[in-house]
Formats: sequence, C-alpha cells, structure tokens
Amino acid sequence: MHAILTSEQLEILRRLDACTLANVIESFQTRLRNEGFVDRTVRCMFPSMPPMLGYAATIKVRGSFPAFAGPAYVESTDWWDYIQSLPAPRVAVVQDASERPGVGSLVGAVHANILHALNCVGVVTNGVVRNMPAAEKIGLQLFAGGVSVSHAYVHIIEVGAPVEIGGLKIQSGDLLQGDMHGVQSIPLDLASQIPLAAAKIIARDQALITLCQSKDFSLAKLRAAIAAPNP
Repeated sequence: MHAILTSEQLEILRRLDACTLANVIESFQTRLRNEGFVDRTVRCMFPSMPPMLGYAATIKVRGSFPAFAGPAYVESTDWWDYIQSLPAPRVAVVQDASERPGVGSLVGAVHANILHALNCVGVVTNGVVRNMPAAEKIGLQLFAGGVSVSHAYVHIIEVGAPVEIGGLKIQSGDLLQGDMHGVQSIPLDLASQIPLAAAKIIARDQALITLCQSKDFSLAKLRAAIAAPNP
C-alpha cells in the first residue's frame, strides 16, 4: 500500500484545479506528458462540483450479458469490505470489461448512497452511470463514458486488481484527482513537493495573464516575461 497523506496535505491537493495540477506534475518530468490522465472518452458529469480527490478502489464488472455463475451484484457485498479497507477519502474506479461496455450501470441511486456512506467522494468508470440526480444531491462526483437507464446484467468479476479507464492505468490505492477537465493520478512521491511548485506556477501564469490584460501590453514585454527564469 502507498504512503498515506495527512488530511492537510490532501486538502491542499484537492483545492488545485486539474489543469494546474497537471502543469505541476509535468514540471517534475517524472512521466511523459501524454500519460497519467484519462482521455476524452471519460467525462465529468457534474462540472460545477469542486475538485475530487481520493484513493482508488478498483473494481471490474461485466454487464452486457448474464454472469455464467455466482450471485448478482446486489447479492454480492464483499467488495464493500474491500473499499472500506482502503484509506479515506476513496474513489470507486469501475472498469466495465464487458464485450459491450456501457450497457448497464453498477452505480445508481442506491449504490451512490452506499459508496457515499463508505467515504467515497467519486466514481470513475469507462462504462455508464445512472440516477444522476441522486449522486449530485449527496455530492458524489461521477466520471463516466455516458449514462444508461438500466443496470442490465452488471456483476462484479474482480476487486483490487489493476484496471484501465480511458487509457489511464490505475492500481488499488493510487491517488486520483479530478474536476470538469477530467481525472488524473498523482504520484505520491511528489505529493509533498506539489504545493510549493503549484504556487510558483500559479504566480507566473497570473503575471503573464495580467500583462496580457494590461493597457501597457506589448510583444516585447511578453517575450521578456516568458524568457524570465522561474522563481
């Protein structure tokens, strides 16, 4: 299991918007710039909600056809124990491994409230969600490939294993952050360095924006500002 951050560290990270956080992570040059985040196939369902931050609880489901054996998802509850074994806050990460992903949803009104009771702050899935007003009412953020009216034949096939959502490979316990722009993973070995780096990047960006909006704007000043060394 990864190292656990303090509540203060988590709150500082949660307050950053996803684009700023991505810029900060890029500045450390520890991973490629086209890695570490979900692609456009997974979208934020509640763009007006504040950023989501939590540890990944990974789940694999199928739902386009009935299970060959075993109980239906409503009769299988061991995965709740797995979620609760992880540090809070948690994010339920649900890979739909069906032949036809997105036919049915694991998360509806009831399971949105169950996940919320299990200290989940969001759901991330390549599949679908439903009963969106119920999730929005309790502040459970949803990132999904779409919506569906039905749970179809959804059944859980694996918990705690690595998953892949929108091109992002996620392991159980990974720290995830997301807002209206999408979801990304945060390297935990960088977490303590991110706030200071973020403050520097925010200050530099704001200085450039202020210059662009100034009556004294000129290309010479802009080029000088861009060329200036980082603080």
